[in-house]
Amino acid sequence: MEFKRGDKIAALDDDLEGVVVKADKTSVTIETPDGFEMDFSPSELVKIETPFEELPVDMDLDRMLEEKQIPRKPKSRRIKPKERNAPPMEVDLHIEKLVNNFRGMSNFDILNLQMETAKRQLEFAMRKRIQKIVFIHGVGEGILKAELDYLLGNYDNLKFYDADFQKYGQGATEVYFFQNS
Repeated sequence: MEFKRGDKIAALDDDLEGVVVKADKTSVTIETPDGFEMDFSPSELVKIETPFEELPVDMDLDRMLEEKQIPRKPKSRRIKPKERNAPPMEVDLHIEKLVNNFRGMSNFDILNLQMETAKRQLEFAMRKRIQKIVFIHGVGEGILKAELDYLLGNYDNLKFYDADFQKYGQGATEVYFFQNS
């Protein structure tokens, strides 16, 4: 292939583009966009653009552009049936669900056990990339809910809100994890 001054070229074996400054049969000098001049053998280069003047006169430009465009299918992410209907992970924080016998435990001990369980399950869901988790805390006086809200507020990669009222009533908090790509 013959090159002439002004041709846009690319190097075959290197990620390099430029414009021909000087060309003869044995070497081609190009100038990179950074202003560096480099010498190559003509066999190491390829033209990357055909100047308009060199196009045949009878060539229909619209037809040529259509031929170059590759039809693309619209991107749609297929959701597996398992993921579509996957229920969120549920963690019941009622003390009777966590231990067999809670007699003799103070309110402080019960709350600490519930919060340790919530934190452990939260970390597990993050490690396993589970997208939703529901903490069932009950209505009561709201102390467990307040502590749970404080715990969840310390994390950046999630949002939390009251869970589905029809399913859980007012006694549950749903946590949604933002998944990084």
